[in-house]
Amino acid sequence: MAIRDIRLFGDPVLRSATDRVDSIDAATRSLVADLLDTVSLPGRAGVAANQIGVSKRVFSYNIDGRTGYVINPVLVEVRGEAQLVDEACLSVPGLGYPRRRFPWARVTGEDLDGNPIDISGDGLLGQALQHETDHLDGAVYIEGLDPDIKRMALRDIRESEWFRL
Repeated sequence: MAIRDIRLFGDPVLRSATDRVDSIDAATRSLVADLLDTVSLPGRAGVAANQIGVSKRVFSYNIDGRTGYVINPVLVEVRGEAQLVDEACLSVPGLGYPRRRFPWARVTGEDLDGNPIDISGDGLLGQALQHETDHLDGAVYIEGLDPDIKRMALRDIRESEWFRL
C-alpha cells in the first residue's frame, strides 16, 4: 500500500500505549499492508503501528529475510539472562546504544484472518520482538538504558539535527 513516514522521538504517539485491534476491517488490513511496506526498506528490523502514527496494537518485522506482522501481540515469554546488546530505533535515527535484552523472546497474537500467531526467536528476532512490543506499550528503547547511558542518549538526541527541526 504505502511506505509511511516514521514518527520521531518526542512525538506524543510514541509515549502512549496503543489500543487493541477489536475487529479486522479494511483499515486494519491497510495498516498491516503499510507496516509491511514500511519495514521492507533496507536496514529495518521492525516497525510498530505507533511509529507511523497509528495507535493500534500491531507491528511488522523483517529479520534475515523473514517478514511478517502480529496483531495484538503479547510478549509472553523471555529466556536467558538479560545481556547488553547494541540497539537502535527508527524513531531515534542515527543513534544507537547498548541496552539489556533477553536473548530469546516469544510473542503471541493473531493474523488478519483471526488465527493465532506464535513467534519466537533468539538474537535479532528476539530483540525485535521485545523492542516492538515495548513500542506498543508506549516505551521507546532509550527508557531501558542504564542511567549513565540514558543521560548521554538524551543529550545526543537534544543535539541531533532531526530533533531540532
